[in-house]
Order: sequence, then C-alpha cells, then structure tokens
Amino acid sequence: MNEHLFYKFYQKTPLERKNILTNLSHLSDEKKANLLTGFNLPESVANQMIENQIGLYDLPLGIVPEVTVNGKTYTVPMVTEEPSVIAAASNGCKIIHRSGGFTTTQEKREMIGEIAIYDSPYSIEEIEKKLSKEIDHLFTIAHEAHPSIVKRGGGIQSIWVEKKQHPNHTFYVFYISVDTKEAMGANILNTILEALVSPIETFTNGTCIMAILSNLSTHSVVTTTCHIPFENLETKTISGEEIARRIEIASELSQVDPYRAATHNKGIMNGIDAVVIATGNDWRAIEAGAHAYATLSGTYQPFSKWFIHNDKKLVGTLSIPMPIGTVGGSISIHPAAQFSHELLMNPSAKELAVIIASIGLAQNFAALKALVTDGIQKGHMNLQVKSLALTAGATEEEIPQIIQLLKEQKHLNLETVQKILESIR
Repeated sequence: MNEHLFYKFYQKTPLERKNILTNLSHLSDEKKANLLTGFNLPESVANQMIENQIGLYDLPLGIVPEVTVNGKTYTVPMVTEEPSVIAAASNGCKIIHRSGGFTTTQEKREMIGEIAIYDSPYSIEEIEKKLSKEIDHLFTIAHEAHPSIVKRGGGIQSIWVEKKQHPNHTFYVFYISVDTKEAMGANILNTILEALVSPIETFTNGTCIMAILSNLSTHSVVTTTCHIPFENLETKTISGEEIARRIEIASELSQVDPYRAATHNKGIMNGIDAVVIATGNDWRAIEAGAHAYATLSGTYQPFSKWFIHNDKKLVGTLSIPMPIGTVGGSISIHPAAQFSHELLMNPSAKELAVIIASIGLAQNFAALKALVTDGIQKGHMNLQVKSLALTAGATEEEIPQIIQLLKEQKHLNLETVQKILESIR
C-alpha cells in the first residue's frame, strides 16, 4: 500500500478523501461509485431489517489508514459520532505501524450456547456419566440439525456440563461449542441447541428452562500485541522512556482500580465498536461479551496491559472475545457494510477479528499517551470545537475563524462559541 496516498489525509475535504480511496486497486468499480455517490440504504430494505421502521439515522463513516496486522496493511473503516475516536486510532496506528505493527493470535473461533436444565433428580457426577454415554448420539443430532455448516467444515466441537446452584433451584447447564465458520452464528447455534433439548431432557430426567447462545465467547478470544521502541514515543518535551514508564504505571492503575478499568475499557471499545458497526456486525453482542470476560477473574479487569520490556520497548497486549462474522445479517444487505468488507480486502472472520482487536489496542495506546502527557482534554476538546460551532449555528466557512479565536479564550464551551459567533457576524 502506498503510504503517501494518505499523507495528511485528515486535512483533505471529504470529496478529496473519496477520490484518494478510488485509487485503491482492490476496490471494485461498483464500490468506488458507491463511495462517490453515497451508501444509500433503500427504505424497502430498511423496512425488512427492523420492526416499525420510519426512517434512517445516519452516522459518519471514516477510515484509519496504515493499520498493519501480522505484516499486512489495511485501511480500516469506522462508524462513530465521537470526534476524537478516529483521530486517536489513526495516531496510535501510525506510531505502531512505524514500530512494526501488530502481531496476533487466536487459538480457535467457536460460539458457545447453553441448555439449562432444572429439577433433575441426579447428582452432577451422575449427569456427567450420562453425558459421556450419550455424547456421540448428541453429536449426531447436532450434525443432522444443521448439515450445511458441517459440509463447510464447521459444526459442533464439544459439549460439557456444569452445576450452577441458586437458593431456589439446582441447574445443570450444558455448554455446546460450535464452529460457525464465517457467520457470527447465532441462528446456526440456536438451531443446534433446540435440537438437543429433548434428548438432554430425557437422560437428565429434568426440564429445560431455555436453550440459547451465550455472548460470553470464551472460545473466540483474540490476543493482539505491539512493541513500540522508546524513540517512537518521545515528544518535544518528554523522553520516550519517560512516556513508556508513565503508560506502564497507568496500566497498573487500571488493574487495581475498577473505576479506572471501566473508563480504560470504554476507550478500547470506542475503536472496536466503530469497526464492528462499519462491518455490519452486532456491537451489542461484542460489548456484552467483552465486559463479561473482563470479570472472569472475580474483579473487573482491563482488556489491555502495558509494560516495559528490556528497558528498550513499550509492549502492549490486549485479549478480548471477538465472535465476528463476514456473512449473514446486515452484512449481506447493507451497502456501507459491503463497502467496508471490500475496503478491508474481504477478510475472513478470523482475520477481521484480529484487525478489530488491534484497532482497540491502538485506541487504548493513544488515550493513555495523551493522558500521561498533555492530558486528554487538549486533543479531545480541539476536536469538539467543530461540534460546538455547529451546535451554535456556525456555517462550515465560519468554523476555522471560530477555532482560531477560541485559542485566546479561557473557557471552551458553547456559551463562549456563541459569543465569538456573534462577534464575527
């Protein structure tokens, strides 16, 4: 990818940015045309996507260039209304790109569902023995319930049972792990689960209260890592070694303070959600699974950790469940989602998962670097000025003058912007 293609991309007009993207050879002529004319979701399609549809709610679509993951460089789409998100992700990815990019691992990609049984007369030991005897039969039923996923090399991978005790009931929860291939897999998994309810009720002599997928996807965890030399961290006033030390300490704080960990993780999800939405995936499922995963140790923990390695580099690592799909749902029918996948060179579900996780780590790095140096407000509020100006009723032509005059003001708020707007008019 030509790195000069995106030189000072943020300073270009929207039309100039679109024209630059049309130079990407992997984009089809159709998608280039969509980029220039707009990704219009037809009302007829929108009406089929949700109940009681009355209109469309637009959000800005932007990109982060130079995102290097496992040696491959991507242009990553992001959908967000927050001014600082893409700016921070771009800054973080640029520094990490110069440092060699991200390296990732993902042991497997499977969705987990559960069949919850109550009022069984047996002990957990007896249930486990019965499961052992019936497991081959259960696998056969699962394969027959969704043969198309088996033909594609997926399907049920494992079944296990755990006892969950409530004061009112004893539950035996059967967990079923399924390889859903390129789909996020909710419908695939739920179909398999429902087919297994009757045989499990039979050998447990219990009652099923529900059979449903879980959004805690511990079998779809992605880990992404970056190594940043001190020299790539330094500013005009602070050495790279000192910035690395401050980021390491800030990371330690998030590991012992849940109040900080919540904000730490929210910043990570700023980047992750934006790519999940852009690619037509279920950001609510990703959010739910991520935050549940953060509590598995018994205390709410950060998704990422930062530490200094060999007194030379700052190392960041992030682990998070990422059950992302590349087919099905709105991915197959939303024109902007289709464009996003093509912009990413049509990655597999596993490839998309590590790209998204890496954006989350870049977002976290940029936020921590800002927090331990200039403070978050300097860059954040500079980007908020445009929103304040628009809220005050400024035209696009008046915004540059407002930004310049605001530098002389003590308070950066809507009231100040309104007074400046009055003065220049």
